[in-house]
Amino acid sequence: MTHPLHATLSLAAALGLATGSAFAFEPAGQDITYEVGGEAFEGYLATAEGEARGSVLVIHDWDGLDDYERERADMLAEQGYDAFAVDLYGQGNRPAEIEARKAEIARLYEDRERMRSLNLAGLAEARDQGAAQPTVVMGYCFGGAVVLELARSGEAEDVAGYATFHGGLATPEGQSYGGDTAPILIAHGGADSSISMDDVATLGRELEAAGITYQIEVYSGAPHAFTVFGSERYQQRADEKSWEAFQDLLDEVL
Repeated sequence: MTHPLHATLSLAAALGLATGSAFAFEPAGQDITYEVGGEAFEGYLATAEGEARGSVLVIHDWDGLDDYERERADMLAEQGYDAFAVDLYGQGNRPAEIEARKAEIARLYEDRERMRSLNLAGLAEARDQGAAQPTVVMGYCFGGAVVLELARSGEAEDVAGYATFHGGLATPEGQSYGGDTAPILIAHGGADSSISMDDVATLGRELEAAGITYQIEVYSGAPHAFTVFGSERYQQRADEKSWEAFQDLLDEVL
């Protein structure tokens, strides 16, 4: 059962303080403008040299698509995958203030259909841009919760796997995982004071009951947002170990 919306937003406010740190980065890919229902969005495409092994859809945190997601996409391209970072907020909408970020995620949490449709539109745009199939969908923090929303929906075609990094794990009331859901990787910090180990255990029981292939990685001493380069929450060991686990998933399903 989901947390009430106000609790979700309070959690997001606590989590967001650890994200969005600035760091030097020169993108190797390109920003891509596309439309969804007459609205303009701007994603980011990084492509592998030569024939790609598959593709990865990257879902941003609550501060919107920025250089963090761009760098992760470039890292994936260097490893032989096409990567597309989807935009859930709209072109030019990259909220800097806490209240603005809360408003953006509230809009999507209150309209799950829009949340899913924007992800599916990003997936379609990636493929229109020539991204290889099949695809793995991954996300960070708020983006991790969005990944699981898409996984539960069963609406995405040719998705071979899902991965969430220090993301929200609660299942909304009335939703469940289908037995044909692609494998899921959950990377979680053992010292995460915002998303509890009880939440991790609850999700594990749900996935086990649904007969889904899943892997839960818990990294000792890692706080929330442990993958965010340059932030006070960053923990190199947990970041590297979770990235290795993600590479293992890609190797297995793509």
